[in-house]
Amino acid sequence: MAKNTDSASAIRVMGVLNVTPDSFSDGGLYNNPDFALKHIEKMVKEGASIIDVGGESTRPGSDPVKAEEEIRRIEPVIKAGVKRFPEIQFSIDTMKAEVAKAALSCGATMVNDVSGLRFDPEKAKLCAEYDADLVIMHSKEMPKTMQDNPHYDDVLQEVAVFLKTQCSFAKEQGVKKIYTDPGIGFGKTLDHNLKLLAGLEDIVELGYPVLVGVSRKSMIGKLLNDRPVDGRLAGTIALHYHAMMKGASIIRVHDVREAVDSVRILQALQKTT
Repeated sequence: MAKNTDSASAIRVMGVLNVTPDSFSDGGLYNNPDFALKHIEKMVKEGASIIDVGGESTRPGSDPVKAEEEIRRIEPVIKAGVKRFPEIQFSIDTMKAEVAKAALSCGATMVNDVSGLRFDPEKAKLCAEYDADLVIMHSKEMPKTMQDNPHYDDVLQEVAVFLKTQCSFAKEQGVKKIYTDPGIGFGKTLDHNLKLLAGLEDIVELGYPVLVGVSRKSMIGKLLNDRPVDGRLAGTIALHYHAMMKGASIIRVHDVREAVDSVRILQALQKTT
């Protein structure tokens, strides 16, 4: 097993909350604030310690959303969530500094940037100003075109170099707590995704806690004979368990109870060895 700065006892489960009409798995289910709050309550009861709120779909082929619309979607949910669950960390999943600032002003304490600061590097200074955590994810292009024949000479090395460079920049801007995310499914083929997960210890060895999100993603469907989204739970758990064994510190999931169960099993095994 790869060395990790956090032990298995510190692995955290991040619950996904898309307040969008078009996300690939749960689009349209929680874009009403009351429905969103009920889902937050469910995820908290099941053991999530982070809730990641997104107001713009980043599924392959998705169209961008204006900052004003994204803010309109996420503000009431984060405000209500922080007030109701002050013990839970709220994260904003956005590529825009303007949206991140609105979320941080509402009480969010983490910014999850799927563009890895490429789209709007001002988010680093913003996180430093608010003393917020920052997740830097690797991706190629924008969601609209990221799956148009992505190419790497060495995907693991190129992703690691990108993450190291962007983390160094964020540190220079004053960000204190930085996470990396290899960006499974973001500008990668199935083979690229498998190589990143198989060699995840190389990302862990950069020295930053690693977040991995493969929940219900298309790579699972491809590996399981074109399995639809609602049949990918077992594949999700298998890949996330592998990632935790490789040293991941956060797993980002739709199915919180099952993810928390897998963390508890890993903790029990590691206490025995």
